[in-house]
Amino acid sequence: MGTSRTTVGDAIQTQLWPIPTAAVVAALLLGVGLPEVDAAVGGELSPTASEWLFGGDAGAARTLLAAIASSLITVTALTFSLTVVTLQLASSQFSPRLLRSFASDQFVQVTLALFLSTFTFALTVLRTVRSAGAGDQSEFVPKFAVTVAFLLAVASVVALVLFLAHLTELIRVESMVRNVHREASGTMQALLSERDPGVGDQPPTLRPPVDAVRLFAGGDGFVNRLDQQRLLHVVVDEDAIVRLDVHPGTYVVRGTPLGTAWPLTPGSLSQEVADRIDDRVTGCVHLGFERTKSQDVGFGLRQLADVASKALSPGINDPTTAIHTLGHISSFLCDLTDRDLGPVLLRDQDDRARVELARPDLASYVDLGLSQPRRYGAQDPQLLERIAQVLLDLSHRVAPDQRPVVRDHLERLRATIDAQPFDSAEQTSLAALAQRIEERLGPPSTQTHGC
Repeated sequence: MGTSRTTVGDAIQTQLWPIPTAAVVAALLLGVGLPEVDAAVGGELSPTASEWLFGGDAGAARTLLAAIASSLITVTALTFSLTVVTLQLASSQFSPRLLRSFASDQFVQVTLALFLSTFTFALTVLRTVRSAGAGDQSEFVPKFAVTVAFLLAVASVVALVLFLAHLTELIRVESMVRNVHREASGTMQALLSERDPGVGDQPPTLRPPVDAVRLFAGGDGFVNRLDQQRLLHVVVDEDAIVRLDVHPGTYVVRGTPLGTAWPLTPGSLSQEVADRIDDRVTGCVHLGFERTKSQDVGFGLRQLADVASKALSPGINDPTTAIHTLGHISSFLCDLTDRDLGPVLLRDQDDRARVELARPDLASYVDLGLSQPRRYGAQDPQLLERIAQVLLDLSHRVAPDQRPVVRDHLERLRATIDAQPFDSAEQTSLAALAQRIEERLGPPSTQTHGC
């Protein structure tokens, strides 16, 4: 249930409309209700309190409210325009995957909410202002409401200044990769437990029998969430064992295998039971048209790798950004070495393994973070030096059973370096750094592997 709430919260957070829409509704209700309060208590205010409220007549109130409404809708349009330009810049210059981070920025959402709610409130209050007319119609000026509209307008001016400053900070690449790194680290800490130093990454332990039935995807899209508690309930209810070969972040195609299922006791599943398990397990795998951070630890790393790769493209040609991003990739990968990676088992009340969920290991994450930058930056010795520094950082953090991962990428890096026409000084510098990594890892024969 907690994971479900996190997923729904993430879906709402990454949309620009929920907070502004809620603010508009609240402003509309306040604009209707506050003049009623004015009408009820307006004549009972003390002279001291009245001095702090709007003191003009109906004409002045209309002029002020009209000015607030017209100016705020213009400012709102400007704010939307600046936001769209920022989104376009982030998509074209850095990575389309960063648009979720921009859309979820609460400062932008609150600023838009303030502008729209001020406009709505001023327009709603304007309809209640009444001038003295023929007959017994008396003048009515909602002093409370007009004063609140004035204060909201002042707050909007301050918010506009802060928004421009925030937007300037937001579009800096340093801020973007820092925010992505922070979000990715939060997801990692929420989903991955601390690694037991005495236990290596566990290989899959549930081996399906030859007559195990396959489970197939019911739709197309990225796996956004696995409902683990519901999945465990299904296998216990059906007296079965399930092994899923997909994980959040995986793209699945309708009709392709998600995993396998077989009975808890020796035997085989009937076709009716197999179809029912297939249908119920498919309902536990929630798909979406894009990756999200709710259960996808690798999504943030994918974003960082995208920024580095985009910076190395001929159209952008910004290796400094790629080198800077590799620093965040290094930090994230080093933190992953302290986490429990690989497949995870779900157990029933009798402590029997009933569900095995696939989960990337350290090698998958390191490959995701380094392979594309190494390939696209193969001709830049400074970038290759930074990748070597990432491997050196990892060599200080990995456990003995994880060292083959670093060694494999070191050999791939050396092959890339050897294939380039670098001058002797560059070759010497890169070779010396590679040697430091080799010495740190130690001879392959001395490495121990987790069982």
